[in-house]
Amino acid sequence: MIRLLIVDDEQIEREGMQVILEKNFPDLIIEQAKNGNMAVQLAGEFKPDLILMDIKMPGMNGLEAVERISTDYPHIKFIMVTAYDTFDYMRQAIKFGVKDYILKPSKASDIVMTIGKVLEQIEEEKVSLERRKQEKEALQKALALVETDVVTQLLFDHVHDVHVDMLLEILDIQSTNEMFVMIVLLPAGSEHLYSSVKEKVRKKNSGWVGALYGNQLPIIVFRQPDISYRSQATTLAREILSIAKSDLVGDLFVGIGNVYRSLDQIRQSYQESLIATMDTTLPVKYRFYSDVPVIGDVNNEQLIQHHKKEFTDLVRLGEWQQIRTSVMNIIQCYESEGLDLLQTQQRMLEVLWIVSRVLREMGVNTVTPLYPYQTLDYRQLRSETNHLLDRMRQSYHDHYDRLEADTIHQIKQYIIEHSSEDISLDTLAKKVELSPIYISKMFKEKLGINYIDLLTECRIEKAKKLLGDPEKSIKEITFEVGYHDPNYFSKVFKKMCKLSPKEYRKTLVGK
Repeated sequence: MIRLLIVDDEQIEREGMQVILEKNFPDLIIEQAKNGNMAVQLAGEFKPDLILMDIKMPGMNGLEAVERISTDYPHIKFIMVTAYDTFDYMRQAIKFGVKDYILKPSKASDIVMTIGKVLEQIEEEKVSLERRKQEKEALQKALALVETDVVTQLLFDHVHDVHVDMLLEILDIQSTNEMFVMIVLLPAGSEHLYSSVKEKVRKKNSGWVGALYGNQLPIIVFRQPDISYRSQATTLAREILSIAKSDLVGDLFVGIGNVYRSLDQIRQSYQESLIATMDTTLPVKYRFYSDVPVIGDVNNEQLIQHHKKEFTDLVRLGEWQQIRTSVMNIIQCYESEGLDLLQTQQRMLEVLWIVSRVLREMGVNTVTPLYPYQTLDYRQLRSETNHLLDRMRQSYHDHYDRLEADTIHQIKQYIIEHSSEDISLDTLAKKVELSPIYISKMFKEKLGINYIDLLTECRIEKAKKLLGDPEKSIKEITFEVGYHDPNYFSKVFKKMCKLSPKEYRKTLVGK
């Protein structure tokens, strides 16, 4: 509904105008003001879309009222009503954005034609505004999925070069040259705080929140140039920690990595933020990696805690060679330091239990790692440890060999059938009950592509067919194939086809 305000010091003029408008535009909501001051007041209370403003009124005249109102409410449109058809008046009025003017007296038909044109413009703008609002909401929904995917790809080495670069251009939070990672550890049973943490970060407009893995919630934070790194990180950490206090759950803990200058290096900050969360018993529930004491003694318990976190990620990614290398390196360090063999065996058992526990969380039935006897020397310890790792690795591969063929087919079919929808790694993970990280890795290893490649291929093939219909605009096709931003769609299309959508359409017309 369009709201219209009639401003005139003569009541008979106001009433006459209202009669004409109600007869010709029955859907209008109309109010009246008898002077400029009252018009200024009603502009804030009534919130009109259009004001018919008489120029000559006692006190505040029409031009003064227009100037006051347009300053505070620039979206309001004006039509001046005047008995003086002079250039000077209209020159001033045009300066304030007045759309047209009506002379006193005028024929009803002239009044209807003049006002009708402006009402039509207002209606078109309202429709356009509503459409943009809907498009923005759809885009925000899509970007929420995109955001967690980008964090997953950046932190777990599944970076898709084309899409990450282009997604950085359209995500709400613009990246800067410097960034760092924060890890939020959520206490057991507090997974519902995920959305609250995400909302805190979004309000700060400074970072991307990843998916929740176990109790770890990663956040890539972009540096604000106007404040120091420590001040920015401390403020955000305290904001996040305040959520737990208001929710009466256990303490959260925040680890903060160092600042790096490119997305290629961001995984280093992620590893540092993990190390910063090693000791959650500290009185202050956030810690910078740069404040973690330098570990010179390999017997230090914190070193084992770091390796436990490292192995958790490696097991989820299926990086068994790296797991084996890391385990052997730890044994070598302990041997070089002269640590008692029994103590080393116990430490290694703790690490192997972590590997076993993560496997079970992933649905893999595996052996409980136990050394059958007290090892006699470090050589035997290496051999027995290798044997236990082999058995767990075999359990992992047996489990996923059974699942992968069906799973890949199921995921491919789902992507093909739902390519026009917003599909994220998390969506696919819930569909097949596997971790997002594992699905990303499985696509790379088994198909040689990222899941986004397949999704993009499906969308572009559909777009090619739709471009053959000259009745469909590029914008319509953008939304129909599953994208929310025509510029982004055009960039992806050109990257895939070496032609823009418009250029491709011309080749179809030529054929």
